[in-house]
Amino acid sequence: MLLVIDVGNSNIVIGIYQKEKLIQHWRVVTSNYRTGDEFHLLLTMLFYSTNIKPSQIRGCCISSVVPDVNPALIHLCERAFGFEPLMVEPGIRTGIVLQCDNPKEVGADRIVNAVAAVEEYGGPLVIVDFGTATTFDVVTAKAEWLGGVIVPGIQLSADALFEHCAKLPRVDISIPHSVIGRDTVNNIRAGLTFGYADLVDGLIKRIRDELEAPAQAVATGGLAPTIAQISKNIDIVDPLLTLKGLKIIFEKNTRGNA
Repeated sequence: MLLVIDVGNSNIVIGIYQKEKLIQHWRVVTSNYRTGDEFHLLLTMLFYSTNIKPSQIRGCCISSVVPDVNPALIHLCERAFGFEPLMVEPGIRTGIVLQCDNPKEVGADRIVNAVAAVEEYGGPLVIVDFGTATTFDVVTAKAEWLGGVIVPGIQLSADALFEHCAKLPRVDISIPHSVIGRDTVNNIRAGLTFGYADLVDGLIKRIRDELEAPAQAVATGGLAPTIAQISKNIDIVDPLLTLKGLKIIFEKNTRGNA
């Protein structure tokens, strides 16, 4: 079995592959202060709940945009499984050519998404990842990562409204029945959902116009299914794109026998 871990600013997504099949996945809150022992305990509990034994794990691939967490995860793998994980970082084989001004600035999660999207859907592509930030990655038919766009994420915007506007409540992000909200909660929901859908559609159109190519738009991340319901330009929703990319990268860099 292969353990894959995607560390984001808000959540850590953990998956288990048995050969080609993703048999389990979990989402936990990211914390910079967890030790390797705490991660070990957390993973032990998750494994126990699904009858997976640590001895069944033969490899691990990790992408992370939170450097402070990385030493604890490396310690976890060494203690729990007896090997170091494969970290997605400069120098590993991905099959993606970074055609940008500073390749070292590109987040590991964005590269992993590009790897999976090219493998699954071919190019050209616009990959939209609804995370703490909403990112747009542009990949050509030759698997060249050209660059992209970064905007504040939907939950981040919702939290900012709550924290900086004294009379506005915290709301769950769901699609209201109409754009014109009849109360404050639905005013906010309309802005966060319809507003972001139009933002996404507008940026996808601008990217396609600049590329002069009919790029498919692939959406991933926790809120991708929600926004895709009201988007006009998202073609494919793949919430587990990053986990797929981690598996592909692991196989490109090893014998792939986990």
